Amino acid sequence: MSNHFAESHYENAILQLFQEQLGYNYLYGPDVERDYHSPLYEDALLSALRCINPALPEEAITEAVYKLQNFEGGSLLQKNMAFTDYLQNGVPVKYVENGEERSTLVYLVDFKDPNNNDFTIANQWTVVENSEKRPDVLLFLNGLPLVVVELKSPSREETDASAAYRQIRNYMHEIPSLFIYNAVCVMSDLTTSKAGTITSGEDRFMAWKTTDGDYENTQYAQFDTFFEGLFEKRRFLDILKNFICFNVDGEKTFKILAGYHQYFAVKKAVASTVKATTTDGKGGVFWHTQGSGKSLSMVFYAHGLQTALDSPTIVVITDRNDLDDQLYGQFARCRDFLRQTPQQAQSRQHLKDLLAGRQANGIIFTTMQKFEEGDGPLSARRNIVVMADEAHRGQYGLNEKVVVKQKKNGEVEARTVIGTARIIRDNLPNATFIGFTGTPISSKDRSTREVFGDYIDVYDMTQAVEDGATRPVYYESRVIHLKLDEATLRLIDTEYDLMAQNADPYVIEQSKKELGQMEAILGADTTIESLVNDILDHYENYRANLLTGKAMIVAYSRPIAMKIYKRILELRPAWTEKVGVVMTQGNNDPEEWRQIIGNKAHKEELARKFKDNASPMKIAIVVDMWLTGFDVPSLATMYVYKPMAGHNLMQAIARVNRVFGDKEGGLVVDYVGIAQALKQAMNDYTSRDKKNYGDTNVSRAAYSKFQEKLSICRDLLHGFDYSAFISGTDLERAKAISGGANFLLGRRVLENDLPDNEKTHNVYIKEALLLRQALSLCASLVEEKTRLECAFFEAVRTMVVRLTTGGTGEKFTLPEVNERINELLKHSIKSEGVINLFSDVGTEFSLFDPKFLEEIAHMKEKNLAVELLKKLIAEQVSIYRRSNVVKSEKFSEIIQSVMNCYLNGMLTNEEVIQELLKLAKDIAQANAEGEALGLNAEELAFYDALTKPHAIKDFYEHEELIAITKELTDLLRQNRTIDWQKKESTRAGMRRLVKRLLKKHKYPPEGMEDAVQTVMSQCEMWSDNVMAVD
Repeated sequence: MSNHFAESHYENAILQLFQEQLGYNYLYGPDVERDYHSPLYEDALLSALRCINPALPEEAITEAVYKLQNFEGGSLLQKNMAFTDYLQNGVPVKYVENGEERSTLVYLVDFKDPNNNDFTIANQWTVVENSEKRPDVLLFLNGLPLVVVELKSPSREETDASAAYRQIRNYMHEIPSLFIYNAVCVMSDLTTSKAGTITSGEDRFMAWKTTDGDYENTQYAQFDTFFEGLFEKRRFLDILKNFICFNVDGEKTFKILAGYHQYFAVKKAVASTVKATTTDGKGGVFWHTQGSGKSLSMVFYAHGLQTALDSPTIVVITDRNDLDDQLYGQFARCRDFLRQTPQQAQSRQHLKDLLAGRQANGIIFTTMQKFEEGDGPLSARRNIVVMADEAHRGQYGLNEKVVVKQKKNGEVEARTVIGTARIIRDNLPNATFIGFTGTPISSKDRSTREVFGDYIDVYDMTQAVEDGATRPVYYESRVIHLKLDEATLRLIDTEYDLMAQNADPYVIEQSKKELGQMEAILGADTTIESLVNDILDHYENYRANLLTGKAMIVAYSRPIAMKIYKRILELRPAWTEKVGVVMTQGNNDPEEWRQIIGNKAHKEELARKFKDNASPMKIAIVVDMWLTGFDVPSLATMYVYKPMAGHNLMQAIARVNRVFGDKEGGLVVDYVGIAQALKQAMNDYTSRDKKNYGDTNVSRAAYSKFQEKLSICRDLLHGFDYSAFISGTDLERAKAISGGANFLLGRRVLENDLPDNEKTHNVYIKEALLLRQALSLCASLVEEKTRLECAFFEAVRTMVVRLTTGGTGEKFTLPEVNERINELLKHSIKSEGVINLFSDVGTEFSLFDPKFLEEIAHMKEKNLAVELLKKLIAEQVSIYRRSNVVKSEKFSEIIQSVMNCYLNGMLTNEEVIQELLKLAKDIAQANAEGEALGLNAEELAFYDALTKPHAIKDFYEHEELIAITKELTDLLRQNRTIDWQKKESTRAGMRRLVKRLLKKHKYPPEGMEDAVQTVMSQCEMWSDNVMAVD
């Protein structure tokens, strides 16, 4: 038995977990007689539908099955949407009873009683479509393959959960019909287990870290927690019915599976609301950090309320029109899931009519202002639930205040202002209230708790970053670059102090008039010039080539936004497509502003361009718009030229915390001294958030990490002189990169006995990646010479990675390595030269090209040559492994033996290179062997199987052997059926056929058993890799 815990062992562990812990039935695919072109388990489907719909006639059941098997044209996503509707709500059918046509729904699942459903886990379930494929594990519910689980070996370094993701995507192309019925895709390699949907990118697959909703200390998810948390029968049914939906938006439609934090929080919120309807009407506050999917949680919550409270009317309140539009848009895109179309109230009267025109149902969107515009309650109904977004803005309050305001003519006006929270309470006296927020409630803020109650659920920054739901945000202070004087800095501080008092908007307006000189100072031409010069320097040198190069500039005011825009275009006249201004329009705006700001349609077009990663629009200049509720995941940089504090500040900087590809974090570049305001805003966060994110200044957080990793990389390359990379020509740089890789790989012989994760080249790969990630955040603090050094470390890492890993079917080509390293250097050191790491290799090269082999033999970097040859030969052997069992065994043994001798010090570099070159030539000769014999690749594989014992060639005439080979190949081809190798009876039949043929040709008895075994092994491999033709 193998010492490794291989993929097959992990698969068995999963099968056992589902049977023993979760009570699922088990099915071995090849044991089921079925049509391989259909992924359904039809026997289980029919019996389940009869059991769930006992009152319906067979005709109705038959029509439902027919509909499940025959989806009209359309994309895979459209078919999956239609199926999901059937799954959640039933299949509409017609049937005739007593001569009368009737319509009804056939339910596919009994969501109320788990025991009335058939839960089955299956492996080796073959599906034949564009090719023949067998996913690792499928979960069937009532015969429907709702879950695809792709596993990877926990003990093979070159495969991981990412390889499982690529495999799932491959299945979607090869056997798309399986994914019509898919609810959840799972990838797991024991260490990492994540779930997503058929539209999820790899970065959107999420772990499920709890089985009971407690996620205080769930840094890493155990594989059993993942599977039990997601697939416990009752919870799995709940997720299928209430926590999977589609965000319908034309070509950008995607499917959503709730994260574990959303699932458990929504369950708590629904329960808290149900209780509040019969008590004090305080549903509580739902605090999930910005960027972690709060809007979608609100959709799931609204959906859950409909059954929990028997169709209540839901009123969703925001405090700004643009936020109302954004949230309304999210609900509207999920209207099929909500089973009703949300409406926006256009006025107070319209809101009143909408509430009066129904006794139940309805999702109505409105803004705070509609409540302030009249007297008397809007509705006295009890079955109204008010969902307030960002429930703790300054204007919420219960008390009356007297505000004194000076008019333009000098008169003083005093007016009574009633807190909005009280107004909403008075307007909807019997409603239940729940608050949703992305930032915490201030400890001084009593009125929010008075209206909504306490926290129902907290999902803090620390947890969101650990889960990969958001990325951390760092800030870099560049105030000093503006050379502001003491008086100006004091003025800015005054504005922060004012904000810190949670002052009423009227008071802030009044104070801003007194601070009128602030606009003059921050808008002074010399200051704007310094600001724009510094932003351009920072952006072009350190941020433009990061991810998609998207950045946002937050301006103090509308006039200042226009000044920044004009100054950028004066300095960069070609950037008209690259920069845009997004802000509201004023009645007294100059005409030239209007053309730049544009109307609502123009703003929507700018939003579309900024969200499009391929669009040339890269920099958005904003004042208030887009600072809340506007998501551009690839946005990684924000330049702040506007004092902000409290939740406004936290909301704004969260624009850069979204997950995108390998984004390390968001960077906020500060020109107005937000450090203290950030610290203060963090006071109300959880204690671990304060510890982890209380001080995210890159000079302390990322820069210290960068220095640590830089020091480690230098130590790992100690003894190798790479100074030529810093100051040399492109050729010298190329030699430095290959020399560095050679130097690291040279340690492998000395470290042969070390565990893989302690070997120098593996430690280097890990540490150099961490160095690159830290540099992406603090590049502007690092001097150019050190950045060049980092570019060298990254180029060496790229080369070592491509040489020593990636053996999972990724094609390795030297031109591709050249291209990757050139691209990397172009971005990091602005090098326009072309580095060619392999001098004479053109666009194509082959292991069978004598010129190429000769070049490798004469490479100065011998360790590199060994790795290169080993990798290329191993790739060729893996190709053989799919087609010729005898040759692949032979070549595998040779390569293993040669490398063992090398690693144990029995062969020098030169000797091992000669051995590997000889093996490469042997493989090249083997390739030509079939042609010389007049056999194709399939026939040659069986010829090798028959002639494995060398004496056989003496026993038969050459022509006889060729004839036997061709007859055997034909016989096996004719008798091969799908899954034959998985069924014992069919295997036995195949063995008999082979034996009979060999006996007919008087094959020597003493070699018969081995020959049959080898032929069978070859035939199994052939079936696994040849596309089905049946």
